[in-house]
Amino acid sequence: MSTATKIKKTEVTSKLRIRVRANDSRLLDNSVKQIIETALKHDAIINGPVPLPTEIKKYTVNRSAFIYKDSREQFESRTHRRLIDIINPNAKVIEALTNMTLPTGVNVDVKMM
Repeated sequence: MSTATKIKKTEVTSKLRIRVRANDSRLLDNSVKQIIETALKHDAIINGPVPLPTEIKKYTVNRSAFIYKDSREQFESRTHRRLIDIINPNAKVIEALTNMTLPTGVNVDVKMM
């Protein structure tokens, strides 16, 4: 039975929306897998992970300080994002997610909807 049919049968009273961000995509995918495994261990209904658009910031820097203004270097920073929805979370799921330790470069935003 897919998660879409489970959602239709159960009433959605509350939803836990988790947004995960990181600069390294492999680190992000491992963290998302860890979050999903923890939620599934406590019998939670999950939607996701949904990949959100990658945020790209570009920086242009002069190579020389005084002359040769046409010589420049470009750098970019990519921020990969994923979205996970946990439908009707119980207390065990929330406690397990708050006690998780994730790697250093991963930012997690949690909202209760």
